[in-house]
Amino acid sequence: MAKEYHITIIPTNNPNIMKFETNHFISPDKNYEFQNIDQAKESPLAQQLFHLPFVKTIYISSNFIGIEKYDIVGWEDIKDSLGQQLVDYLNTGAAVVALDPNKVPQAVTIYAESTPNPSVMKYVANKLIVPALFEFKNIDEAKDAPLAKELFLMPFVKEVFMDQNYISVTKYDVAEWEEINNELREKIRLFLMSGQESVGANTVQKEKEKAPTTLLHTDNLDDTSKQIVDILEEYVKPAVASDGGNIMFDSYDEVSKTVNVILQGACSGCPSSTFTLKNGIENMLKNMMGDKVAQVIAING
Repeated sequence: MAKEYHITIIPTNNPNIMKFETNHFISPDKNYEFQNIDQAKESPLAQQLFHLPFVKTIYISSNFIGIEKYDIVGWEDIKDSLGQQLVDYLNTGAAVVALDPNKVPQAVTIYAESTPNPSVMKYVANKLIVPALFEFKNIDEAKDAPLAKELFLMPFVKEVFMDQNYISVTKYDVAEWEEINNELREKIRLFLMSGQESVGANTVQKEKEKAPTTLLHTDNLDDTSKQIVDILEEYVKPAVASDGGNIMFDSYDEVSKTVNVILQGACSGCPSSTFTLKNGIENMLKNMMGDKVAQVIAING
């Protein structure tokens, strides 16, 4: 069945650049930047867009097209019609970027990294796997996630966590990593080589609509909560991501001065997560925010 494309129009920090986000991957292996029609020879879509007099620069990434305009026109006058033009083009099935038939496809490589959680292994790919963060606790939750569904068919897979270019797999105790690591790694590699989408468009859209609290979604939070989110995003998330996990801000209680967070991936159920939470994250927030924070609790920990 042919893919049906939808576009979400997202402003950026640069008032001259608008981001047109798609619900399917359009360039899974490479990012492109074209500054004129001559540079855009390998992209039929970019060539078409450069015929519009206000288009200055075109950016093509895994799941969005960024367009920089000249000042001769405002976005309010053109963004909707431009978005519709992109939808119409994508739904024809025409190539966004014309691949060189003589070029050897990029090989997919997967390497495994152990994590602080002995039940979790992190598998890192040399390409984008998913455009957002996804966590699946069982095969029922993975009905629109073909890669996770395949992994759940393996009897030792308990949970699957995906973010950008890596997958964290939680196993049951029935098997040791030495027995299953190579099988899991090859299963993931072959799936990515097939070109299938790891997560279906419906699930991607639902995840975007949930809009977890990040630096970009803090308008409804009080000032203290915003500070906490900023600290978690800048200092904590990169560290836990390197261990195959994630931390999300849930809430802040001003009376008890308690910060509630959600742990995901390798962090969820990890024997050392309590130590990290108390001696790492809690101490950091106390040092940076003074008496505004008394404790940090993982509501799923």
